[in-house]
Amino acid sequence: MHNLRKKQSAALKSLTIIGYLEGTSFLLLLCIAMPLKYMLDIPEGVKYIGMAHGILFITYIIILIGSAIKMKMPLWAIPAGVLGSLLPFGPFIFDHLLKKNLQESVSKEA
Repeated sequence: MHNLRKKQSAALKSLTIIGYLEGTSFLLLLCIAMPLKYMLDIPEGVKYIGMAHGILFITYIIILIGSAIKMKMPLWAIPAGVLGSLLPFGPFIFDHLLKKNLQESVSKEA
């Protein structure tokens, strides 16, 4: 993102990376691990992918709050980020909307 300070840019990059990892782990859990468990009676996927997803989810929430403080995000960003993390494809959509909003606010300041 142009015109974001170095600290803000690093926070946004961290949030994007963990958001994509968390969103991907959620999709893996829903689309691969759970069908394996309930259709083929193979529960190991849910155990391991579920654990990874839980760790990524907690990390995402922590980084979201830290990034919101560092970047002075709009008020809607934290609730929208949390809601997005609970929905399939949510972190990807949230990331897009947040970057679009930040780009618009930077353009207005310039």
